[in-house]
Parts: sequence; structure tokens; C-alpha cells
Amino acid sequence: MCTDRRDFLRFSAAAAGFSVLSSMTPDVFAEAQQSNPPEAIRRLRPMTNGLAPISVNERQARIEKARKLMRDSRIDAVYIEPGTSMLYYTGMRWGTSERMFAMVIPAKGEIAWVCPKFEEERARELITMGTDIRTWEEDESPYQRVVEILRDRGVRTGTVGIEERVRFFLYDGIHQAAPALKFVSATPVTAGCRMFKSPAEIALMQLANDITIEAYKATRASMTEGMTQGEFAGNCAAAFRALGAPGGGIFVSFGKYTAFPHGSSTPQRLKEGDVVLMDGGCGVEGYQSDITRTFVFGKPTDRQRKIWDLEKKSQDAGFAAAKVGAPCEAVDAAARKVITDAGFGPDYKVPGLPHRTGHGIGMDGHEWTNFVRGNKTPIQPGMCFSDEPTIVIYGEFGIRLEDCLYITENGPKFFTKQSESIDEPF
Repeated sequence: MCTDRRDFLRFSAAAAGFSVLSSMTPDVFAEAQQSNPPEAIRRLRPMTNGLAPISVNERQARIEKARKLMRDSRIDAVYIEPGTSMLYYTGMRWGTSERMFAMVIPAKGEIAWVCPKFEEERARELITMGTDIRTWEEDESPYQRVVEILRDRGVRTGTVGIEERVRFFLYDGIHQAAPALKFVSATPVTAGCRMFKSPAEIALMQLANDITIEAYKATRASMTEGMTQGEFAGNCAAAFRALGAPGGGIFVSFGKYTAFPHGSSTPQRLKEGDVVLMDGGCGVEGYQSDITRTFVFGKPTDRQRKIWDLEKKSQDAGFAAAKVGAPCEAVDAAARKVITDAGFGPDYKVPGLPHRTGHGIGMDGHEWTNFVRGNKTPIQPGMCFSDEPTIVIYGEFGIRLEDCLYITENGPKFFTKQSESIDEPF
């Protein structure tokens, strides 16, 4: 469920000759690391000074909420390995390997950690929540350590939730070591916490969005005829670094290749009259932005204006439908209706809108839940989504406008100022 478009593009972009920064081929990566960026980028200054990270108290409150959700779902403990959920609950960053490093959140009792013995000292430097650290030597079973943690908290039978990104061999090892336990998805707990953002989380997401818009403006100002996608993306990566968000980046398409929602493998050079689509964002303290802007290099044609205006109308319709209590699918239906009423589609057919209207966003670029047909989940305060209908016309061009929004008690609010026209995309 929680897949990030930029993660996906790490693999596809390298073959295409364009990039999200971390996926660049060597020649494109060199372009991104240019020592003499354009003037518009050299003028940028960091925007992250004074940001407020998530507090320990807030993380402790998240664990308490998880315990309540566990009791509601009759889950006795949740098993989590390194990744977004571990970071969310504890602030702990740790890489994954074939060696188990994990945490267990019990419904009752102290959280506990499982760690390779030779990594114990490093782990103790980093762990700020919980003091129960169970270690295992190279010739011992880490699965038994998990069983011991559960038994010490009274869980000899019952139900253990497995966080959705836990690798199968870890789940299987625990299952073999504790056959009396029942194993279920922990998503009702993890999504039940992470789907609803606090004011502190909203503030970090707001900053990530503000940085992204400034990076995009500077990148657009650096455009020159004949530049490659790699040069364009490299300028944007340099802009993110200058603004204090290293690792931020985009993928970009020119001309007819903007009709490919996630880009084309064909190398491209910018020319007068091309539609330009840039899609990406950055992270601030782990919280993501995701913004798409589409405009024309030069003077737009009447056709380009007409389709751009239709896309804007569709995005506005989706936003208006994002009312508290409405089902998530209502947003997709409203945005899609604008496009199909104009003669495109129907449904997911192209020319038209071939994908859902939006996705959840937070610490992962894509997370729970989606603006998609069939999703009856009620829209509730604290939820965050992208609003990004796309009009795809293969052989001609594509238009996508993407802004993220958060739900307040009074309805939706965008993190960013929307594009006003094809001439004023920022």
C-alpha cells in the first residue's frame, strides 16, 4: 500500500536518462552535482532553519494510541522492522539486512528491541525510547528473542500484528518459533495512527511543500532551449540542496512524452513550444511533499490552453468534493466527471484520466488512503492527500496538476497555492 512514486522512479529513471536524484546514471548524476548552478539557484538560501522536529512526547503519545488500536483490534503486540513506521513511533533510523533488527510494541508493557549483539553499543546510542534490548549472537536465533519478549509480557498465545513492510523471512521465522500465536496484519494499528496527522506533522509537511515550490520556481527560471532532462532535474536537485532539503528531486518530461504519467525511456531535449511536466518533492524531518506542475516552454497553443484549463477544472472539482464525512471515492468521481463530460475516457481509458485522482501522503510519499473508485473510507480531519487528476493524450501531450491537501474540521485546505493558468504555474 505505502509505495512512493519516487522510489518506483529510482528504477525506471536510470534507464530513461532522466532522474530522481538518487537514481541517476553516472553522466546525469554528474550534471546534478554541477559546481556552477544557474543564478536563480545560486540566490536560494536554506528554509529549514528553526524547524521544530517531532517531540519525544508526541512519539510516546503515538505508542499509546497504537496500544488503544491494538486493544480495539484484539492484537496483543505489533512487530516492526526498520522503516517508516519504526521512525514514526520512535525516531529510530536503522538499515535493513539479513540480520534481524526490530522492535515490538506490546498492548501491555514496555516496548522492546531485538538487535545483533555486535551492534548493541551502536543501537544503545540511537535508541531513545525503551530500555529492553534483547541481543543475539551470530550462532543464535533472533526469532527466539522475539518469542521471549512476548512471553515476558504474557503473550504465549494470542495475536501478533506484523507491520506491512516486514520481510517474509522474518515473519516466517517468528511463526516457526511461536506456532501457537496467530499472526495478522498490523495495518489497522499503523495506518490507524499514521493516517491522521498532528499539527506538528502538518507544519513539517507545509515546510516541505513551501521548499518544493521555491525549488520549482528556480528550476523553471533556469530553463534553456536544448537542455536535457538530466540537466533540468540536476538544476532542481541543486535547488533543493540550496534550500536545505538535500535528496529532494523530480522527474521531468518534455513534449509528447508528458503523456506518459511516470515518464518515458526516450532521451529528450527541450525545444520551443514543448509542454513541460515536473513531478517530485522533498522530505523535511521525514515528511514528504509531492507536487506536479505542467506548463509550456514558450507560447502555449490554443489546444494546450484548453486542455490545461480542463485539468485545472478537474482538480478544483476534486478539492471541492473532499468534504469531511464524504467517501474518498467521491473525490475521484468528481474530478473524473469533469474530464469525461468533456469527451475523454470514459473510466480509465485514454485519452483521459488513466489513474486514481489522489493518494495519501505523510512520511511516505504514497500511503493510506486513496482517492479512488470503490474506496468508501470516510474523509476525516487530519488526513492528507494529493489531488492530481491527469489528462493523458498519447502522441500529443499530457497535463497533470498536483497539489497536496490536508483535511481540517471545516474541510480541505491546500498546502500550496494552485497554478492560476498555464502562463502562471506557480
